[in-house]
Amino acid sequence: MLIPIANTPRDYAWGGVDAISSLLGKAPSGRPEAELWLGTHPGSPARIVATGQPLGEVTGELPFLMKVLAAAEPLSLQVHPDAEQAAAGFAREDAAGVPRDAPERVYRDPHAKTEIILAISERFEAQAGFRPAAAALAAIEALLGDDGLAGLDDVETNALAALRDQLADDAGVGRAFLWLLSGAPDARRLVARLLGAISVRAEAYPVQARLADLYPGDPGVVASLLLNHVVLRRGEALAVPPGTIHGYLSGIGIELLTGSDNVVRGGLTPKHVDLVELARLLDVAAREPLRVPGVSSAEGMVHLPPADGEPPFRLHRVDGAARIPLEGPLVALCVAGAFEIEGASGVVRLERGDAVCATADEAVLEIVGQGELYLAR
Repeated sequence: MLIPIANTPRDYAWGGVDAISSLLGKAPSGRPEAELWLGTHPGSPARIVATGQPLGEVTGELPFLMKVLAAAEPLSLQVHPDAEQAAAGFAREDAAGVPRDAPERVYRDPHAKTEIILAISERFEAQAGFRPAAAALAAIEALLGDDGLAGLDDVETNALAALRDQLADDAGVGRAFLWLLSGAPDARRLVARLLGAISVRAEAYPVQARLADLYPGDPGVVASLLLNHVVLRRGEALAVPPGTIHGYLSGIGIELLTGSDNVVRGGLTPKHVDLVELARLLDVAAREPLRVPGVSSAEGMVHLPPADGEPPFRLHRVDGAARIPLEGPLVALCVAGAFEIEGASGVVRLERGDAVCATADEAVLEIVGQGELYLAR
């Protein structure tokens, strides 16, 4: 089946006003537009254009979720669970009687969450994974400066010494991150001192200064100094496996993820923060951001394959013609131009803003057109 689908953007506060409508040529909503979900997840299932019914009623549950993500303001510091963690956490919260729509609920489904984000704006900024311990410590000490280091009181001096011990090697960066977020008295004193330094040296620390304006007093502002700052140019992609601390800062991208909405937050958010669960899931080692290089084909496609086995799905960009053998379902979204997609059941025409779900019984998709078409499978 070739099933035209649609959905309404989710109006999370961090979304850009009319951002997704503008991208897709739709009527503006006048509201923040953060994410457009094209899948079957019950949090915001796509609907079938012809009937208005949820897509999953016809296709069953899709094993992935395609999103358009538009970040005008930074997202929270967060991690996602692997399959075992998600199943256990979901069962635990169900057994405890936590309603699945409760604000304090962490596990909204029993599925792992791993994702890839492909920049379609000219610039997409993120924080992802822990930077090397030496670099993290250098950033903190440079923020304080010689005068700041000399002006620390005894409590602050001892707190900085504790932080230096935690940052003695790359394996300790995650522990230092959790300590800064912990609210322990000595950590809180050092965080306050560092927040003051950020306000004075805003030009040298623009990411932290912006975070501090949005979330004054939040220790996540200081903890973000321990993270890799990632800048994606248009067409570049970043993979985020389970356990990777991250937060998107700004830009528009196509996000492809397993069909899950499980988010464990650690800061920089008015939503529920669960540091105990964050510590349980967190990959504490420093490592390079997992960039995913595109692979061009002779058919006018760019493939984004898994990097080191993560994530277990494919995202493609089609500019012209392509031929796609199907082994499972596929979702296509046209961002610019127009395309015709032909399968065993017939032909569907997609113009800017249109989307379609193809089921595996289409066998092979023949695509012709010109513009910008994204395929998720």
